[in-house]
Amino acid sequence: MTDLPPTRWELGGARNAGYGVRFAELLAQGKDVDGEARLADTLVDRASWILDAGSGMGRVGGYLQAQGHHVLAAEPDPALVEQSRRTYPDLTVVPLEILALTPDALAAAGGPTGFDLVVCVGNVLTFTADGTEVAVLERLRELLAPAGRILAGFHLSGGPTSARPYSPDAFVADATSAGLRIDHRFGGYDLRPVDDQYAVWILGLETVAAQPPRPTT
Repeated sequence: MTDLPPTRWELGGARNAGYGVRFAELLAQGKDVDGEARLADTLVDRASWILDAGSGMGRVGGYLQAQGHHVLAAEPDPALVEQSRRTYPDLTVVPLEILALTPDALAAAGGPTGFDLVVCVGNVLTFTADGTEVAVLERLRELLAPAGRILAGFHLSGGPTSARPYSPDAFVADATSAGLRIDHRFGGYDLRPVDDQYAVWILGLETVAAQPPRPTT
């Protein structure tokens, strides 16, 4: 694979170091850090295949695995990979960024040919390399099963300083260009109304393969 352009997360360097520390402290305090994962769990049947793309320190993937799902996590930051493996030792973490998540790479880690759900939350999509937004969404689409969906979320304002601004209109245009369908938008993982602070999106494939008819009795 050719060299990939540096992501905004990479370019952010030390400015991003507080992420893993903050969530480690929240876990130690017994705080609720599972809002994204609870919503993800409602979107699929039990024992589904889920890809946690940009999994950070593993909290979303760890929760979903504990609910009985088959989870592959993908995280390129070496420090977060180490924290994830320490905190959730049973969670398989592939140390790759989204554009490097080829079917072969995921198959080598024991993954399927298509995922029932791709989770891409926690501002991951605002940390991609500039100009790769559509390519990233295309890659996530390529990893979906025929009826698979994507759960994505990011700040519209007040987010990390090293992340890019990503307006709803720009995101919808990019997702549509990538062959994705906008099914729902909310203001948070608790399904609150749309606002200008945060956006949660549920996406599907623009064209879903026809399902075979049910046999008649």
